[in-house]
Amino acid sequence: MKKVLFLAVVAMMATMNTTAQTSLTGRVYHHPNIMASMFAGKIDVDKEIAEAKTKAIAEKEKEKGRKLTQEEIDGMDKEIAQKKGEIEQKVKELGNAIVMSMTIEFTSATDAVVKMKGKIDEDILKKFDIGWIQRKALKMYVSSAPELQKAKYEIQGNKVILIDGKDRDTLTLSADGKTLSGIYDKDTKYTLKRTK
Repeated sequence: MKKVLFLAVVAMMATMNTTAQTSLTGRVYHHPNIMASMFAGKIDVDKEIAEAKTKAIAEKEKEKGRKLTQEEIDGMDKEIAQKKGEIEQKVKELGNAIVMSMTIEFTSATDAVVKMKGKIDEDILKKFDIGWIQRKALKMYVSSAPELQKAKYEIQGNKVILIDGKDRDTLTLSADGKTLSGIYDKDTKYTLKRTK
């Protein structure tokens, strides 16, 4: 039993050392729009639907002066399922209103280049009644992101730490090395896929 446990610990340490010594030189990771997940994460479609259903049932019961039958509630479920599809489509469309692509290229064992390119589709924002001031603020926010930034990096286990002066961003490298995950602007999670 001790021998099996010892071998398991040795194998785990070997795996950790292999990950820590993995060279990222020449690798490129990319995501076409890290902002798409921003809206999807902020709007819990199922929660919104559940709240809308509860409210709709309460209103109908008040209107009718009685509890709804199961048949009446089932009839509402069909409408709600249709609304859910519409809401999910709107969230997806809104996610395309602000596009921020990100590419990280590891140029050596210690250096990386981060490329970001952003654009805003004001027509989509107008469609969702986002006002002129908010659209301009979003445009300034997206345009303020540097398009190309050089950084140092270090690897600690499966963590890749990008270092730009005093700023440090921690990314997580998947076990197979095919993805690199991080958080943008505190609450927007994204995953870059290896392209090279």
